Amino acid sequence: MKGLIELTGMRFEAFHGCLPEEREKGNVFVVDFSCSYDLQKASESDDLADTMDYGAVYDIVAREMAEPSNLLENVAWRIARSIRASFPEAADIRVCVAKRNPPVAGQADWSKVTVGID
Repeated sequence: MKGLIELTGMRFEAFHGCLPEEREKGNVFVVDFSCSYDLQKASESDDLADTMDYGAVYDIVAREMAEPSNLLENVAWRIARSIRASFPEAADIRVCVAKRNPPVAGQADWSKVTVGID
């Protein structure tokens, strides 16, 4: 039985960006994660060992967010790749990284990049 596992709204203060002030001052970032996962065993056993541990996913995201990157694409890819390495049975992994108030010549609340691994 396939199901969708999501962990959304993970908020971090981080130092991603191409501009020097982004690397110095930092910014607020929000990360959303989802994947397709076989939920049959966990549904029957009610045991965390039989599913994807949200705490482990969060720890992976936090570790990758702590490593500065120029591009959101790079951050999102590193997160997706690390989750895949820890949970090879996960399918259709999607990671969205959003940056608050991106440095553009006008008003923009967020910039977002979503990457996927099938």
